[in-house]
Amino acid sequence: MANEIFLLNISGQDKPGLTSSLTHVLTNYGAKILDIGQANIHDTLSLGFMFEIESGNNSATVLKDLLFKAYELGVQAKFTPISLEDYEKWVKLQGKDRYIITILGEKLSAEQISKVTKVISDKNLNIDAIKRLTGRTSLIQKEEYPRASIQLSIRGKIDCKSDFTEKFMQISRDLDVDIAFQEDNIYRRNRRLVCFDMDSTLIQTEVIDELAEIAGVGDEVRAITESAMQGEIDFNESFIKRMKLLKGLNEDVLLKVAENLPITKGAKRLIDTLNNYGFKTAILSGGFTYFGHYLQKKLGIDYVYANQLEIKDGLLTGGYIGDIVDGNKKAEYLKEIADKEGINISQTIAVGDGANDLPMLNLAGLGIAFHAKPTVKDNAQSSISSIGLDGVLYLLGYHDRHIDLID
Repeated sequence: MANEIFLLNISGQDKPGLTSSLTHVLTNYGAKILDIGQANIHDTLSLGFMFEIESGNNSATVLKDLLFKAYELGVQAKFTPISLEDYEKWVKLQGKDRYIITILGEKLSAEQISKVTKVISDKNLNIDAIKRLTGRTSLIQKEEYPRASIQLSIRGKIDCKSDFTEKFMQISRDLDVDIAFQEDNIYRRNRRLVCFDMDSTLIQTEVIDELAEIAGVGDEVRAITESAMQGEIDFNESFIKRMKLLKGLNEDVLLKVAENLPITKGAKRLIDTLNNYGFKTAILSGGFTYFGHYLQKKLGIDYVYANQLEIKDGLLTGGYIGDIVDGNKKAEYLKEIADKEGINISQTIAVGDGANDLPMLNLAGLGIAFHAKPTVKDNAQSSISSIGLDGVLYLLGYHDRHIDLID
C-alpha cells in the first residue's frame, strides 16, 4: 500500500510538552518524520512536521487524533498533503549552494529588511531560516549601546556574486545599514584566527597623529596620514615622511599616550569572547610596537606585528628599526601566523579601516572593513559601519546569549 505525506503546521501559545504530545500521537501510527522545524516569537509558536504514513484508515485517523490533541493543547493545526513529486523536488534542493546574509544596525527597520529580501527574491533564492542574533530590546529603558542584528540563511544558485553584493552595498549606503554576505561552508563555521589593524580599528585614533600633536607638527602629519589611508600616496613614503617630523620627541610621552588610548566601542567584548572560545588574535599594524604591546597586555591578544620606533638618548630619532609594516607585510604576517597555528587561510578574519589593510582583508577568509574609508569599503568583502567592533561576532553567527555568558 502506498504511503502519504503530510505537512502539519502548528501555531499558537507555546507551552512545555507540546512537541512531545504531538509526536506521541504520530508514534502510535508508526509515522516517519521527514522534516521538523520550530520558531518562537514573543512566546508564539510556529512548529512544523513533515511526516510519512501508510495510506488508508491510518492516515485519516491520525489526522483526526492530531486535530483533537491540538484542540486539547489550545493550538491551531493545519494539514497540507504533499505529493511524492513535490517532496522529491524539495529533497533535490538540499544540494543547492547555501549563503548567510547578516544585517546589522543600531536599529533595523521594515524598509531595510524589505530591500534586502527583495534582492534575494529577485535572484530566485529561497530563505530557509531567519534568526535574531541580538537580545530583546526594551521600549522603555534607553540602551547605552543600541544594536540589532538578524541572520538570513538562503539557498540557491547565484550566477554573479558581484552583482548581488553591489545591490547590498547600495542598500547599505542608502539606508545606513550593514549587510554582510558569506558562503555558508565549513570554513565559515570554523574561523580560528582574527587579525586586527590597530589605529582607527582597535583604537579610535591614529597614534602617530597623537605623537605629532605633542611634537607640534599635528596638522602636517594628519594631512599625510589621511592621504595614505585614502590610498592617495604610498604607505611607505607617507610613513617615512611622518617619522622624520617626529624627530626629537621625548620617549617619556609614549606611556602617557598609551595610557589614554581610546579603545573602540565593542573591542573588549569582542576580544574577551574570542579568547573564551579559543580563537587566536593578532594586531597587524602600520603603527608602533610600543602601543601594540600595551594593547596586547590590556586586551589579551596573542600576536603583535608593527613598526619599531628608533630611540637614542631618550629621544625619537625620526627613524625606525626593521622593515616597514605596510599592506603587503600585513598580509604576509597573517599567512605566517595561520601557518604557525595550523589554520587554513579560509578560517581567518582580518579587520581594518585603511587602504593599507586591503591586502590582508582580501587574503583572509573573511575581510571586514571597519568604519572604513569609501574606497576600502568598496573593495572589501564585508563592512561594519553602524555599530561597534563586536559586530564581528554577529558575522560569525554568535547570538548575544553566547557572548554575554562570559560577562
